Amino acid sequence: MSAAQVTSDTIGGKLARLGRMLGIAESASAPGEAHVQDREAGSAHLRRESERRKKLYDEIGGFLFAHDLDLTPLNFGLAMDYITGSDLAVEKAVGVVLKDRGKITNSVAERIISEQRVEQLTPDALSEMLKEVEINLVQLTGIADQSSNSAKDFGAALQREAAELTKGSGGGEALSNLVVLTRTMIEKTREVEAQMRDGQQQTQLLKKNLETARRAAEQDHLTGLPNRRSFEGTLYEEVALAREAKEPLSVAFCDIDHFKVVNDTHGHDAGDRVLKFVAGLLAKISGDRCHVARHGGEEFVMLFRGLTVAEAAKIVDDARSDMAERNLVDRKTGERMDQVTFSGGVADVFAYAEPREALKAADRALYLAKEHGRNRVYIAAEVEP
Repeated sequence: MSAAQVTSDTIGGKLARLGRMLGIAESASAPGEAHVQDREAGSAHLRRESERRKKLYDEIGGFLFAHDLDLTPLNFGLAMDYITGSDLAVEKAVGVVLKDRGKITNSVAERIISEQRVEQLTPDALSEMLKEVEINLVQLTGIADQSSNSAKDFGAALQREAAELTKGSGGGEALSNLVVLTRTMIEKTREVEAQMRDGQQQTQLLKKNLETARRAAEQDHLTGLPNRRSFEGTLYEEVALAREAKEPLSVAFCDIDHFKVVNDTHGHDAGDRVLKFVAGLLAKISGDRCHVARHGGEEFVMLFRGLTVAEAAKIVDDARSDMAERNLVDRKTGERMDQVTFSGGVADVFAYAEPREALKAADRALYLAKEHGRNRVYIAAEVEP
C-alpha cells in the first residue's frame, strides 16, 4: 500500500467514525464496502482542499497580473489579504484605491503595506519592545552575576581541597573531590554560555526590530527620504548645533508645480515617478549640513546649516533650474511630458522667535512664488511686508 493510500485510509477512517458518532452514517454496509467508502470520502476531501487552494492561487495570480504588480512576497501577501479578507485594514485600503483609481500600482501597494506596518508600530508596541530589551539586559546581568558567584564558590572549594592535599591526608578523596568540582564547574560554565548566547540573540533580534520600527516610522515609503516626523526632530537638533557654533541656519520649502495635472494627464504611476525624480534631484544636495525630507504630497523641505538665506536660496534655485531643463518621458506611452518644474520659498530660521515661525515664513514665500508665476524661488524677507 502506498503512502498516499495510507493517508487516504487514515483520513477516510476518521471521517467515517465522525459520521457514525453524529448518526449520519448508519448504513449497513459490508466491512469491505465501508473501507471503500472511507477511502472515497477521504479522497474527495483532499480533492476539495486541493481545488480550493488552486482557486486561491489562481485568484492571487490573476489579481497580480490584472494590476501589473511585480511578483514579490509583499505584493503576494497583499493580494492574499485582500482576496481572503484575512486583514480587514488591507482589504479596506485596497478597496478604496480600486474605487478611486480602478487599479493598484506597485507604489500604491508599497504605500498600503508601509502604512499598515506603521500602524502596527504603535507607541505601546514600541514600549513593549523596550521592556523586552530591558528584561533581557536584566537577565544577562543576572547570568553574569550568577557566573561570577559560581566562579568564586569554585575557587574557594579548590583552595579547601588544595589545603587537604598539602596536609597529606585523604589525598585520594581530595583528588576525587577536585575532579567532581571541576566537572560541575565545566557544566555550569556551559549552561551559562548557552544562556548568554540565547540572551544575546534575543537582544540582537529586539535591537533589529527597534531599528526597523524607527526606520518605518521616520522614512517616506515612496521616495526613501526622511518623512515629516523625522524632519521635525532634525530641525530642533540642527537649531541647537547652529546656535552653539554661531552658524546661520536656513529652511526651504519646494513644491512641484501643477502636480495634479501630471497625475490627471499621465496617471498616478507617472506622478509617483516624478516625485521620485525630484526627490533624487534634491537628495543630491543633502549631506551632514543639509537635510532633505518629503513634507507631504508633492512638497519637500530642506534645511541648510552654515548657509545664509541667500546662499541657501541660490542652491535651491540651481536645483529648480536643473529640473526645469529636464525632458521627462512618460514610461508607459513613450511620449514626452510637459515641462515639470517646482517653486520654492526660503527663510532664515534665526530671524524668527521659534523654528516653526520660520517654517511658516518659508511656506508663505513658497505660496507667493506660486502666485507670481511658479518655477521660481522666493526669500521670505524679500516678500513679507
